[in-house]
Amino acid sequence: MTRSGALRPDCVELSLVFPAFDEEPNLGPLLDEARRIAARLATHFEIVVVDDGSRDEGARVVAERARSDPRIRLIRHVANRGYGAALRAGLRAARGELVFFSDADLQFDLDELALLLEHAADFDIVAGYRAPRRDPWPRRLLAWGWGSLVRGLFDLEVRDIDCAFKVFRRHVLEALPLASIGAFVNTELLVRARSAGFRVHQVPVSHRRRRHGRQTGAHPRVIARALVELASLYRELRRPALGLAPARDAD
Repeated sequence: MTRSGALRPDCVELSLVFPAFDEEPNLGPLLDEARRIAARLATHFEIVVVDDGSRDEGARVVAERARSDPRIRLIRHVANRGYGAALRAGLRAARGELVFFSDADLQFDLDELALLLEHAADFDIVAGYRAPRRDPWPRRLLAWGWGSLVRGLFDLEVRDIDCAFKVFRRHVLEALPLASIGAFVNTELLVRARSAGFRVHQVPVSHRRRRHGRQTGAHPRVIARALVELASLYRELRRPALGLAPARDAD
């Protein structure tokens, strides 16, 4: 859609972006689910999977599907660059007027993308929040601490900052100069969007426990990188010329 909500006749309506690292067992079911749901929600869609230097055969799974369905696109990083770098690569490559992203771990019900799209014509960003969050309690405790820190530093009133279930209008992604290469990217997206005055709407979404693979978001190295990137963004946005602007119609 354009800013006015009108759809250009020759464009991709909807892009679904999935960063993936060592998610081989999940990718086949993910692609089946994504194709089924996207076909119901849009006439012209694409699915972009970014393999971030995986050590398994996940890229092969995606490449095989892409050979039989040109709507599936694979982006490969030779070496692991980090979640933020993979997500940024997918968002840059996405051609849709609406761009959705989620993780490849099957912890979300992709059918609920329809709940976000109901609000996409009225808001710049529609962000899901996990209700309830099904991660183990140490992960939930860490998320609470991180959310409190971000709200305190940036006055960002978002219920679930790191929920990887969001839809963006294309003009938002074109306007945001993302720099994060790690897990901080979700926070950076929302903080920069708030700074630019984009409108955010929040929607509750279901969350499931991970069935295959390992979570890496709580690794000390990941947390340390996120703190460094947080400090860098805080310094940048506190400069007088780039002060935080009031949010518009956020809820």
